[in-house]
Amino acid sequence: MSTYIAKPNEVERKWYVVDAAGQTLGRLATRIAEVLRGKHKPTFTPHVDTGDYVIVVNAEKVKLTGNKWEQKKYYRHSGYPGGLKETPYNKLVEKKPELIIEKAVRGMIPHNKLGRKIMKKLKVYAGPEHPHQAQQPEVMEL
Repeated sequence: MSTYIAKPNEVERKWYVVDAAGQTLGRLATRIAEVLRGKHKPTFTPHVDTGDYVIVVNAEKVKLTGNKWEQKKYYRHSGYPGGLKETPYNKLVEKKPELIIEKAVRGMIPHNKLGRKIMKKLKVYAGPEHPHQAQQPEVMEL
């Protein structure tokens, strides 16, 4: 008996929609990363993108536990000496709430070409509306 290896042209993809309102950021991100990667399917193959598309709505209403609302910071570096920039969580929620979920999920998938391909299947929206009705997404319960 041989191990089944999925081929890229025979992968069937579904679309799921997730409501982030009231969900804890880390728990939400782990479930999304699992579906994007395809680990929930019996045909999972590590080197092939077997995952599904995920649409996240109400990204601005995701919650954090403890004092993270005031204390959590996001860092980036310009590449120049002294170029470290930090953005507090509460400022990032006001400016770009989609980025919070994208960054959390990005940290949970491979950091290579396959990971970049997987991240293109994540669609995040701050409000309750999304333009993907034509794909007939299923509601994913967490």
